[in-house]
Amino acid sequence: MANDLLERLEGLISRFEEVSTLITDPAVISDQKRYVKLTKEYKDLEDIMQGRQRYKEALDGITEAHEILDTEKDADIREMAKEQLDECQRVIPKIEEEIKLLLIPKDPEDSKNAILEIRGGAGGDEAAIFAGDLFRMYTKYCESKGWKMEVSNSNEGTSGGFKEIICAVTGKDVYGTLKYESGVHRVQRVPQTETQGRVHTSAASVAVLPEAEAFDVVINEGEIKWDTFRSGGAGGQNVNKVESGVRLRYNWKNPNTGEVEEILIECTETRDQPKNKERALTRLRTFIYDKEHQKYVDDIASRRKTLVSTGDRSAKIRTYNYPQGRITDHRINYTVYNLSAFMDGNIQDCIDHLIVAENAERMREAEL
Repeated sequence: MANDLLERLEGLISRFEEVSTLITDPAVISDQKRYVKLTKEYKDLEDIMQGRQRYKEALDGITEAHEILDTEKDADIREMAKEQLDECQRVIPKIEEEIKLLLIPKDPEDSKNAILEIRGGAGGDEAAIFAGDLFRMYTKYCESKGWKMEVSNSNEGTSGGFKEIICAVTGKDVYGTLKYESGVHRVQRVPQTETQGRVHTSAASVAVLPEAEAFDVVINEGEIKWDTFRSGGAGGQNVNKVESGVRLRYNWKNPNTGEVEEILIECTETRDQPKNKERALTRLRTFIYDKEHQKYVDDIASRRKTLVSTGDRSAKIRTYNYPQGRITDHRINYTVYNLSAFMDGNIQDCIDHLIVAENAERMREAEL
């Protein structure tokens, strides 16, 4: 096992050295798309090389300890060698698992920022209230991670919460973490609007999309039709007097189907029209990127026996049961009874379990 793994790692040394040289080449640096791709590859290979170094040191430590035990008579030195042998034998399986995971190709989207979309589903006013609760949960979670969250569009429910809310989340490995939240979230509780005290079931859908970078998607900005309008809602004297809200229309040809569809996006979140235009463009890029990559996503999903993070946004993924204080994630049979803390953004443990399940699945697929 050790020799097989070391052989695989040795084969990557020359590529690591090649990429190390390429990312200092002015011609590569001037090609932003290639440079970004190579710097990501360099970081991944650097992690593997560091794992290789720790692995070699542990294997060498075992060899050294055996040599001492075979030749040394001094009791203190022999005791130190035994401790070294035990420690190296203890860490090697852990290092091997870490290296195996590093050798599995990463989803290139994982390091990207994300667009988070939450929509109330079946259940009317209560569904909108629940969508608002989910938004608060993710806001608290993003704060705990040090991520920045910016709302680009929202449509409030008549009794509170949101019929729809869309925001951009920026930070380290945002999409790779939040992608597990895509799907239908179901709530079971007595709604605020219920007079008989009966438990109702409502739902809200969550979509997490990787934010497209400017060079991921080609958009002819000259073909975008822009409208401006006055924003509604709270905001003092400026609101309803200045046309800060923007609406863009763009005809896009789907490369997978050949069909042309009109994309309509509104952004009203700031009182600065240029900022709203910038956010609308980001959402347009992300929308097109997501559509163009749906075939890639479907291909991954079709190869998997279980869907942890990839595909079906209509799948029911989690139930929030208020009478029992229970959270159940149906993909991995994860159940905890800390609903109050969970709704306060304490969702990392659930995400960690989903990551472990996905990594185990990826390792089986890679047959490592």
